[in-house]
Amino acid sequence: MTIDEMNTLKTDLRLTYQKISQLSGIPLRTVQNVFSGTTKAPRAHTLDALEAALKEAFRKANQPATGLPGVDRPTAAIREATTPYDTLPATQGRTLKDYYALPEDQRAELIDGVFYDMAAPSYLHQLILGSLHHLFFECILQHGMGCEVFMAPCDVRLDQDSRTMVQPDLLLICKEQDYLHLSYLDGAPDLAAEILSPATRSKDMILKLYKYQNAGVREYWIVDPETQTVTVHNFEEAIYAPRKYSFLDQIPIGISGGTCTIDFSRIQERIVRYETDSFSHTS
Repeated sequence: MTIDEMNTLKTDLRLTYQKISQLSGIPLRTVQNVFSGTTKAPRAHTLDALEAALKEAFRKANQPATGLPGVDRPTAAIREATTPYDTLPATQGRTLKDYYALPEDQRAELIDGVFYDMAAPSYLHQLILGSLHHLFFECILQHGMGCEVFMAPCDVRLDQDSRTMVQPDLLLICKEQDYLHLSYLDGAPDLAAEILSPATRSKDMILKLYKYQNAGVREYWIVDPETQTVTVHNFEEAIYAPRKYSFLDQIPIGISGGTCTIDFSRIQERIVRYETDSFSHTS
């Protein structure tokens, strides 16, 4: 987890430096220096302790409430605020049977027996996703990677059990499978990408990062339209270190061995054109 990701989670969970210090066992001054950027190269054990504390705080914050009237639901840190949860089964312990029983117009992900609602994405989200899919397809075709790229909604039974079914925004599959006859991918894709929204930042940056890494996803891209950055987690690296890029960078696909690179500036050009057109129509 990068320092920026830790800061995002700290904000989402409304944690103070003092609380993080208590949870992690790291001295308060050290916590402040790490999160503020004063300490440029924190020690590995310090980062590990802070990450573990934040993940545990996230897990506790997003356990569904029990024994309360109405609907049990995750906290606002990961909830899509534009869509009510009242149509979703109320408690933990949900399975694929419950997932397939959802109304056809209700999109949700099932993660460790808990439903997470998926509200309709914004046009900016879809512009980025469509462009990213196109660039991945171009690169794969040009360099003969032998992979296929898909975009949401595609079901992925990530853990090959009955408690988790996710829909990555974009997924790359390099295994030999009969894709055209699959109702879902059974197991981890080789690469997954998520485009953040204000309501899904914590889920995508923390929960899905953990789930993807543990399920065997080889590479995970987190695209942040708000900060115009892309954080790439290449889990196959001997020394795991997330890399952050801007929307103007050439971003290598790690699992291609450096063969394929995504020119994100082409997506940025579309965003600028989209925003310019939108502004001109409202002025």
